[in-house]
Amino acid sequence: MATKKQIILPIIVLSLGIGGFLAMSALKQPPAEKEAVDNTPLVTVKQVEFNPMIFTVSSYGVVNAKYETELVSQVNGEIIYLSESFVRGGFVKKGDILAKIDPSDYDADLIDAEANLASARASLVQEKAFSKVAEEEWKRIKDGVPSELSLRKPQLAQEIAKLKSTEAGLKRALRNVERTVIKAPYDALIESRTIGLGSYVSIGTPLGKVLSTHKAEIRLPLADKDIQYLINKGKHAQVTLVADLGGKQQEWSGTIVRSEGVVDKLSRMTYLVAEVIDPYGIESNNSQLRFGSYVTANIAGTHAGNVTVLPRHLVVNGQIAVLDDDNKLTYKTVNIIRQFGAEVVISAGLEQGMNVITSALDYPVEGMQLALPQEKLQQQDDDSEGSETQLAMEEKE
Repeated sequence: MATKKQIILPIIVLSLGIGGFLAMSALKQPPAEKEAVDNTPLVTVKQVEFNPMIFTVSSYGVVNAKYETELVSQVNGEIIYLSESFVRGGFVKKGDILAKIDPSDYDADLIDAEANLASARASLVQEKAFSKVAEEEWKRIKDGVPSELSLRKPQLAQEIAKLKSTEAGLKRALRNVERTVIKAPYDALIESRTIGLGSYVSIGTPLGKVLSTHKAEIRLPLADKDIQYLINKGKHAQVTLVADLGGKQQEWSGTIVRSEGVVDKLSRMTYLVAEVIDPYGIESNNSQLRFGSYVTANIAGTHAGNVTVLPRHLVVNGQIAVLDDDNKLTYKTVNIIRQFGAEVVISAGLEQGMNVITSALDYPVEGMQLALPQEKLQQQDDDSEGSETQLAMEEKE
């Protein structure tokens, strides 16, 4: 039979165990609550700005002279004079003497032609006198009818014809003498000279080549899709030409003067021709737009009205993602009137001041809540200040 001690001892041990467990449970800290994590996607935005715009169409081309003339000899002879300006790169004025061909033979021909003319004139005067005498003699003969031969009319006509022939010969002789002097046909730049002092030239021998400095022309290729942005298909449009000159970018103004009117078979481009007055700045002292230079051209076109320009990649299926006033994602259908490079021109669908989302979203759903980085930083700052205030209050208590 169990004793009293055997019964009380287990009860005491059990009581101590339960008491220890309750004491330890009272000392144990409750698990800290985890702070709520804000998983709202962050986005960057760009405000929409509408501004008036005039379309421009870009092209490129090479500067050429409007007029190019190959100088050739029109007479035979030896080159006896060359102008110092008649060298490659030289500038000459209209009428400047570039070269002279020995005129000795042509001077002699001129003297001969003048002598023939004087002889023909004398013969004509003499024949007119003979004709007058014959006419007076036939007036005294009352019964006869004079023939044209009797009145010396054929002889008179022959002398008149001889006079005209000698006059023509004199003109040819004068013209040949003039052709021995090679003159600049207009204000020009000498592109080349193919003769030297003492060279013998014949009719048709090339002497050199000159380029007009009064006007320059640039052929500008345009695709059909770009011509729609030009007024009157570009005719009389203003052009800004840009080129690097001596390591510095320079600009010149020009005008579209014509279209070549055909589509190039290889490039499928239409060519407009721009014209620049005084490209070498001879009269205006402007910087030189040298022949052969490669230039880019911006052609002024139609007025687009108030539009906004945005990156092309923001447009998906004709829509743009926008952050509304409640920081929610919404899509706007836009009207694109032109695309160039990496940008598009939008005329409708957006409003001034709208926030267009420029960052990428992994799983965009219209109406989803979004946040701006600066707003989230402000919220974190506010939460941090609130936590510090709460902690200070708890320490005070």
